[in-house]
Amino acid sequence: MLDQHGYRPNVGIILTNPLKQVFWGKRLGQHSWQFPQGGINRGESPREAMFRELWEELGLFENQVRIISRTEDWLRYDVPDRWIRRDLRGIYKGQKQIWFLLEFLGKNKDINLKATNHPEFEAWKWNNYWVPLSQVIDFKRGVYKEALKELAPALFTDKKHLVPPAGWEKAEGPGHFRLYK
Repeated sequence: MLDQHGYRPNVGIILTNPLKQVFWGKRLGQHSWQFPQGGINRGESPREAMFRELWEELGLFENQVRIISRTEDWLRYDVPDRWIRRDLRGIYKGQKQIWFLLEFLGKNKDINLKATNHPEFEAWKWNNYWVPLSQVIDFKRGVYKEALKELAPALFTDKKHLVPPAGWEKAEGPGHFRLYK
């Protein structure tokens, strides 16, 4: 289901623990890490899709999280042409997403990456809030920054955490945030 501009409606999930760290999942069979996300089915609201994706990807139920906030509007990213199936080239541009910021009310043992027969992730970890900017695939980095910036005030009261660290755009590293000087 694409909108008139070629974007597939989607939800993104930023799950936080009591330390205000974010859930970060390693995609099955890949070397890439990302937040949980998934498409919105026809007739499904973004909220309904978010809870469905939360179950499908993390094995979590609605009563194991609390919605803290969500993005005001759709955030979009374009998928590089080389990643688009030949039959969709020229029609499909990318994803438009509503992002949800959730508080995890359960225990780490409640996260079940194999809740369904089609797991998305093979590993996971908790990261500091801004670390995903240094680790997500390039074409998603802008939308991650927009979502994290928009939702940060709902999680943090101190100004230090409301913006990405200086030099984030030069950051690299699969396990932690390192800055080039």
